[in-house]
Amino acid sequence: MIDRLTAVLESDSFSRFITAVILVNAVTLGMETSDVIMAHAGGIVHLVDKLCLLIFVLEIAAKLIVRRLRFFLSGWNIFDFLIVGIALVPGAQGFSVLRALRILRVLRVISVAPRLRRVVEGFITALPGMGSVFLLMAIIFYIGSVMATKLFGNSFPEWFGTLGLSAYSLFQIMTLESWSMGIVRPVMEVYPHAWAFFVPFIMVTTFAVVNLLVGLIVNSMQDAHSEEEGERTDAYRDQVISRLEAIENRISQLQDSSTRK
Repeated sequence: MIDRLTAVLESDSFSRFITAVILVNAVTLGMETSDVIMAHAGGIVHLVDKLCLLIFVLEIAAKLIVRRLRFFLSGWNIFDFLIVGIALVPGAQGFSVLRALRILRVLRVISVAPRLRRVVEGFITALPGMGSVFLLMAIIFYIGSVMATKLFGNSFPEWFGTLGLSAYSLFQIMTLESWSMGIVRPVMEVYPHAWAFFVPFIMVTTFAVVNLLVGLIVNSMQDAHSEEEGERTDAYRDQVISRLEAIENRISQLQDSSTRK
């Protein structure tokens, strides 16, 4: 019984079935946001949603039966367990926000699709290096916020009146969202040399630090891809060695049989 259940859970067809259920559930959760659809087919939508949730619960239960406590040794299993658990929280009163998090079930497609898992794992691998970059970014933002508050706070209190407002305005400038016509040019009408502050800030944050983050993530993805290729090569090598050993054993058997004759 356990062996048969294990074979089913590890089969490619079952993985494709769960992926299809996740995608169907994503569509139904999106339909629930439409008043028109819910007015005409709300019962069917809710029924499909409950069926999808039932399939997820049965899947988790089957994995717990097969793997028992070993189920929680995998981070992806814990991720699936939490996502499905959130969906089981009642939607009344204070739990309505958690019920809105049912859409997180769509994220289960990450744990089902191996390629998506590798992307997430590569991103997680890059987090330690990204932490150093974020610390550098925080230092730059703090220095820039203090300078901007002292330089432009009196004339533009809505943008640079406090340290928090200055940090938010500088974040908008870093994203290049209406930074020139929206903030910098009005400031330059009062402070003509303000460009000497904003341009270096954009050069350092937008074009240097942000690209450094991108570079770290790309390197992590490349490392994950190289590791995957290495695993494939090792598996292929082991398969070739086992076949060669089988051929060698077969040749030895034939030689023994011929010598006996």
